[in-house]
Amino acid sequence: MILSEKIMILRKQKGWSQEQLAERLEVSRQAVSKWESGVSLR
Repeated sequence: MILSEKIMILRKQKGWSQEQLAERLEVSRQAVSKWESGVSLR
């Protein structure tokens, strides 16, 4: 399993939206979206 898949799976298991995860990590929702799509892992 690649990191982008793991991020999405764990987020969905918690029932969190990308916005909610972003708030908890203090990053933008766009950053979470990029992580999940594999565009950026920074």
